[in-house]
Amino acid sequence: MPTRGAQVLLARLSQLNPTTVFLTTGALVLAGLLAPHPIGGIVLLLLAACLAALLSAGWSLGTPRTRAARVLILGVLVALAIVRLT
Repeated sequence: MPTRGAQVLLARLSQLNPTTVFLTTGALVLAGLLAPHPIGGIVLLLLAACLAALLSAGWSLGTPRTRAARVLILGVLVALAIVRLT
């Protein structure tokens, strides 16, 4: 069960427009991929940290299949960030 703070965060996030969240996240990933090497990697790592926090906050709410997909996406994002940092 998520903590009280996580419940409040998830409740606020559930009120956001999913299309807007998807497009904003996509724009941040694209910005991280197109930015110069160290800056792009940092942007991607910050995005990965935010997504990891959301993943941990909603871990108990997901099914094993959605958890695996989210961890896979997070891993790909971290790998892209490491490539952009080097």
